[in-house]
Formats: sequence, structure tokens, C-alpha cells
Amino acid sequence: MSSGQHPNYSSTSDPLTLAATMPVLGQLGSLDSYIQAVNRIPIIGASDERRLATEYRLHDNLEAARQLVLSHLRLVVSVTRHYLGYGLPHADLIQEGNIGLMKAVKRFDPNQNVRLVSYAIHWIKAEVHEYVLRNWRLVKVATTKAQRKLFFNLRSRKRNSQALTQGEIDDLAQELKVRHQDVVEMEMRLTSGDIALEGQMEDGETAFAPISYLADTQQEPSEVLNAHQFDRLQSEGLANALSALDPRSRRIVKARWLDVEDDGLGGATLHELADEFGVSAERVRQIEASAMKKMKKTLISYTPLY
Repeated sequence: MSSGQHPNYSSTSDPLTLAATMPVLGQLGSLDSYIQAVNRIPIIGASDERRLATEYRLHDNLEAARQLVLSHLRLVVSVTRHYLGYGLPHADLIQEGNIGLMKAVKRFDPNQNVRLVSYAIHWIKAEVHEYVLRNWRLVKVATTKAQRKLFFNLRSRKRNSQALTQGEIDDLAQELKVRHQDVVEMEMRLTSGDIALEGQMEDGETAFAPISYLADTQQEPSEVLNAHQFDRLQSEGLANALSALDPRSRRIVKARWLDVEDDGLGGATLHELADEFGVSAERVRQIEASAMKKMKKTLISYTPLY
């Protein structure tokens, strides 16, 4: 894409609208055409870079930001080539890397005496890393910071299918400051593949798959019996335990725990019950504690009849 006329953006526009003026893979027809297009965009010097960055930072000049982004698109292409071994389309990697580049331009401070290329490379890699982790497998293999570091370091160090030696595990764990167990676990995740829960059709028949031998525990007789017994214990068992209490203790327990309001909050307070029975709040608490112990013993010994 040549640097001809481009639409003007207001100062309130979001910098990510720059994507509308950048070379687009779909419009250029192929990945090779896109790479050739971005390689023809001139590289700006340090003085021009500082001028454009200052113009964008102080005046929100999106044309300046656009020029900064365009001049560094070839950097994204170069960085993403290192991630082709993950089996993901290069075009998708470039697209994610471009997002990282735009974020870098948005946050770049020219007063730090650092070139944009050095600053942007970290943002580009961060976006590409996130994309690889989201899409490399159906099941995400790395979620914590330590697992992310291990994922990319193990992938770059394992040149063959052989397992790491104990010495290599020790060296990697010490270098990345992670546990030996984390290194071993990540290596196992990388060498194992996803297994489909349901089998695919082969010659008109469904292939044997894990779903074929996974039991439906909800239909197991023992599970049904336990669930039924639990329901009976909640209803009949509780009623039986309450009936074993004296009227005052039963009133306190029901008022405190069973008379739930519509908003889900509990019932009476200790002081409210103390006023009702003409005793202290501490006495109500003691009666409640004694009643709870008695109910617990009754529930333990209760056996529902089927």
C-alpha cells in the first residue's frame, strides 16, 4: 500500500481504527503479496520516529501513529516467523502481532530514549504468545506464568521426540526459577495429544472412544439410593430431630435458622428471642447450642424407612 491520501480521523478516535488503513491480507490476495507490500514501506529514522511519536502522544495525531505502525509491519512478519512450528497459519500470527504493534504505539513514550522497535517487540510477542496458547490445542496447556514460560522454552529446546534428561530438567528449572515437577508436567502435556471424547464415523460405524466406557453415575443404583436417602434425611430427619426438642428450644432453632425470609436472610436475632422469652441473649445462645447438639445426635441415629 502506498502512502497516498488517507481518511482523516478526529482526535477522539481510538488508535486501533488504524487497522482500516493498513495493508490487509484479504485485499492483497495472498500472504506473499502482503509481505511484499509491507517490505516496500520505508523505514523511518530515529528523528522522524521521535517526531511522530511526540505528535501522537501530545496531540493525538492518528496520522502520525499510522506512519509509526506502517513502518514497523515488517517487524511483525519477522517476529512471527519464529512461531511457525506451532502449526498455526502465518497470516493469523501476523494479524495478532499487528494488534500487539498497535498497542505498543499507543503506549510508546519517546522521552524514554528507547527505539520503538525495541519496545514494540515485547508487545508483539505477548499477543502472539497469547494466541498460540489459545489455539495450539483444544485444551489449554498453560495457564499460570510458570507454565507459559515452560511452554515456549520447552518447545524451542526439544529438537527431537526424546524425553529430557534429569540434568536438562534441573538446568531448565533453575534457569526459569520453577519447580522440577512443573518441568516434568509441562513436558508430558507437550508430548501428549488431545483425545476426542466421541469417536468418529468409520465405515458407517462409530469408532470406539472414551465416551463408550464413561459411566453415567447419576443412573447408578447406589447413587440413586444415596440421593433418595439424602432427601429423606433433609425432610423427615429434620422434622424428627425438631420433635425431640422442648417447645422453647424448638422455637429458637426454627426462628434462628429455618424461618428464612424471601431475600434469603436468616430469621430472628439472639436479642429478639431474648426479649420474647424474658432471658438474656447469652442464655438464648446456650439453649441454641444445646439444641443443635441434641438434633445432631438425633440425625445421626435416624434411619429412614423405605
